Amino acid sequence: MTLNELYRAAKTALESVTEDPKFEAACLLEHFCGANRTELLLHGDKPAESEAEQAVLSALEKRKTGEPLQYLLGEWDFMSLTLSCGEGVLIPREDTAVLVEAVCKRLSKTENLPKGLDLCAGTGAVGLSIAKEAHAEVTEVELYDSAFNYLNENLARYPELPVTAVKGDMLDKAFAETLPDGFDFIASNPPYIETSELPLLQREVQKEPKTALDGGADGLIFYRAICDIWAKKLHPNGVLAVEIGETQEQAVKALFEAAGLRDVRIHKDLGALDRAVSGVR
Repeated sequence: MTLNELYRAAKTALESVTEDPKFEAACLLEHFCGANRTELLLHGDKPAESEAEQAVLSALEKRKTGEPLQYLLGEWDFMSLTLSCGEGVLIPREDTAVLVEAVCKRLSKTENLPKGLDLCAGTGAVGLSIAKEAHAEVTEVELYDSAFNYLNENLARYPELPVTAVKGDMLDKAFAETLPDGFDFIASNPPYIETSELPLLQREVQKEPKTALDGGADGLIFYRAICDIWAKKLHPNGVLAVEIGETQEQAVKALFEAAGLRDVRIHKDLGALDRAVSGVR
């Protein structure tokens, strides 16, 4: 097949799988064949290399079973970063930029180099982005082996950023005590989906690790731990910020206020949905 023929075949195969078959087909061609949109326009009549063609066709079969596009590509962009991702780690999503921006805005008046934590770090998207945008030192905390491997891979991609990874369970008070106090910020995109809702998620989302999705019966287990165990590790005026589900703003706001946080704010995403909560110790 020529590159154009392969692109058309991919687009057709994806029409029953995704709302944007053109975009996904273009992503697969660029990743496996090195053919971006300009290359397709100028040299689309060139034969696709056999190995690359087979890689695209194999990826299409996996995509039909619900495998996320991001896993097939092995990486995904988040804000100004390109991050490795795959089976066993939560996919970075655009909405999470709201959390990063909330932290960075509140840190803008910090005179010294801010130091903070990213809990439930996954790929490291939140902590790496805060390190880059706010010129902060960040410790990324992640428990699960698969996610921790991707986290370390992404830290290696950006060695210029002062970010380190620590393996540990953020629900464990004993683990929390192994880390110092006096942080300028703590950020987290924790699991927040109610357990009963997991079977109702999109097929692609169900391919992501349940450990990164399941927030317990009411979706609030991790927020309680953040407020009960971790908020006290902030120095006075330190910032706490979390991503939330779109109906959790009042419950999480109440937890923040009960933990003694002030100036608690709710931040909306581009779809005007409540997406993050932040407060100051």
